[in-house]
Amino acid sequence: MNAKTVFMFSGQGSQYYQMGRQLYAEHPVFRHWMDDLDERAYRIAGRRVIEAIYGSGKGEVFDETALTHPAIFMVEYALAQCLIDEGEHPDLLLGASLGSFAAAAVGGYLGVEEALSAVLAQVAAFEGACAPGGMIAVLADPALYDEDFLRRHSEMAGVNFGAHFAVSAPAASLNVIEGELKQRGIAHQRLAVGYAYHSRWIDAARSAFLAHPVSCGRGLLPFVCCEQVATLNRLPDDFFWRVVRRPIRFRDAIAHLEKTGTYRYLDVGPAGTLATFVKYAMPPASESTSHAVLTPYGQDRKNLAAVAAARRPVVRMPAYAAA
Repeated sequence: MNAKTVFMFSGQGSQYYQMGRQLYAEHPVFRHWMDDLDERAYRIAGRRVIEAIYGSGKGEVFDETALTHPAIFMVEYALAQCLIDEGEHPDLLLGASLGSFAAAAVGGYLGVEEALSAVLAQVAAFEGACAPGGMIAVLADPALYDEDFLRRHSEMAGVNFGAHFAVSAPAASLNVIEGELKQRGIAHQRLAVGYAYHSRWIDAARSAFLAHPVSCGRGLLPFVCCEQVATLNRLPDDFFWRVVRRPIRFRDAIAHLEKTGTYRYLDVGPAGTLATFVKYAMPPASESTSHAVLTPYGQDRKNLAAVAAARRPVVRMPAYAAA
């Protein structure tokens, strides 16, 4: 099986305190990039991000946008460099929402400091212009969104696979939506985000963010875009606004890839959520595989070793008849 490797980068809501702690303590490449990016973030915005990530217990909610935005970028970029150091070389990059910044930096579409600066500029734009809001992941057929109570209170934020989607809504509507879902017995989870990403409720931040120009050149690796459902080699000028404003079409992006071959999907996000989504989004007959490294359950080193082991071909000894 000649499978191409896809690095997948997830967005807001995938973060948690203590993410990547074991690799930060034990893997020199991961630690180097976390420390390097922390210094850059401090120079740009005046706040230490590593202290925030590793200064609180895992069970606490990590939802302060000024810290979670750069924290996700830092962990994803550092993990990508860690995987490359371990011999994993991506053939394609897939960015979902905020994860597109780290994917673009890894792929050479822009420099790492320019990408981090753009992440922090987006934080400033949201905090300066947007009212509080949130997102709710719903474990149900996306057709549920067509029912009046969801359309009335929210916007479709993304479809991850056939039985999982997310909606965005202003803060005042979140309890209403959750109450209705609970009454209907529909599994759901509020994400640890402070704004209604992928909806009209963040439009007020558009001008401020686009005033911070982000210049992208031609990349070194193909970029699978979950907003356009296309494989790109050059990113448009408003790309980083579009990927947080328009719905995440993750299911469609995986279908787009699966039509062209067999893949090893490596989740470079903090929580391994995209690796799970891929397993449900792939066609039943697919020979592709999906792998996570970081998860809220720890075992980062063990997962990293498992990814490397899955890459190496199995050498089968020839069978000999007994004498």
